[in-house]
Amino acid sequence: MAVNLAPPDPASLYPVAGIELGFAQAGIRRANRRDLMLVRLAPGSHVAGVFTQNSFAAAPVQICRRHLATGGAIRALIVNAGNANCGTGQEGIESALRTCRAVARAVGCAPEEVLPFSTGVILEPLPVEKIEAAVPAALASLGGQHWSDAAEAIMTTDTVPKAASRRVHIQGKLITVTGIAKGVGMLQPQMATMLAYIATDAAVAARLLQQMVREVADCSFNRVTVDGDTSTNDSFVLMASGQAHLPEIDSAAASAYTALKSAVLEVAVELAQAIARDGEGATKFISIEVSGARTEPEALRVARSIANSPLVKTALFASDPNLGRLLMAIGNAGIPDLDTTRVAVSLGDVEVIAGGERSAAYREQDGARVMQPSEITIRVALGRGAEKAMVWTCDFSYEYVKINAEYRT
Repeated sequence: MAVNLAPPDPASLYPVAGIELGFAQAGIRRANRRDLMLVRLAPGSHVAGVFTQNSFAAAPVQICRRHLATGGAIRALIVNAGNANCGTGQEGIESALRTCRAVARAVGCAPEEVLPFSTGVILEPLPVEKIEAAVPAALASLGGQHWSDAAEAIMTTDTVPKAASRRVHIQGKLITVTGIAKGVGMLQPQMATMLAYIATDAAVAARLLQQMVREVADCSFNRVTVDGDTSTNDSFVLMASGQAHLPEIDSAAASAYTALKSAVLEVAVELAQAIARDGEGATKFISIEVSGARTEPEALRVARSIANSPLVKTALFASDPNLGRLLMAIGNAGIPDLDTTRVAVSLGDVEVIAGGERSAAYREQDGARVMQPSEITIRVALGRGAEKAMVWTCDFSYEYVKINAEYRT
């Protein structure tokens, strides 16, 4: 059960002019569920993306990189759940290309103008014929208001669809930003999340859109972890349809770029946090704030060391203020010449470690109290600089083991 996360209200998700979404039941892994999403983009739209750094990048990731590298137009995205099309060799590449050709025929564009995405079981052949057969139904359902339906269609072990929306005034125009994401396990992004799609009706120069997607990923999806593993299919795509009749944003120094990036980042952070809240078997949502670092990457190393520690995560599940596990995780971050006598740690409003040892004011009952809520903040002060970083994660419960033990059954 997701931690304080409800399904999105469709009425709260603003349509993005120039972006249409459709869905279908292809029966890829299970019958009678939406498992295919189609996106059609208006002519002139720009698309940018970042992808997994896993060496076993899935076939659709390879094709997406290839199609984006041409610098040509992108007119459609196709996403299937239930099968990752990873570790499938040349057959997998051909299946991804067949999917692109089927979509291209349906929407009236070139195959190179289609980006394919897959998520699900690895090392299984993609049932591409099921996707081909379902594309007409997805095409028939296209509409600008279908963000909630699309979010449901890309789910795998997610328990809640994930979607968010914002509007911002830029140079007198009302600009819309709406996005969806999926991902609850095999998740420590090194670029993005498992799958995330954000669209805006602003016009953004292609090179700047690529800069924006990287900057936003670094401050949102790259700050969330469920289990410390990076998927083979991670993809984060940012689309700009240019339908808002705002002059094209062509400079990162422009106030319009800053305003738009802020709105996109708000959507991305909400989606990233939703992923942690819906982590497989999660019962608690954890924010980890590390300050006093010499560099931001240093702060991130410490935060991730805590967030990815199975011992810390199981203690959080048990509401056990096991301070030794926190100390261990900080020390395991590999920060050179860390002066442990300057390190302080708080759980919620309770200081538990001061000067590298148990705080003199700490009482076990206080630690137990602040470990009970479903949302917990861990604050670490390293005492060696002015940089800071934030990471979001969840606990490890019995259900996490069950979900992953039964994933293919």
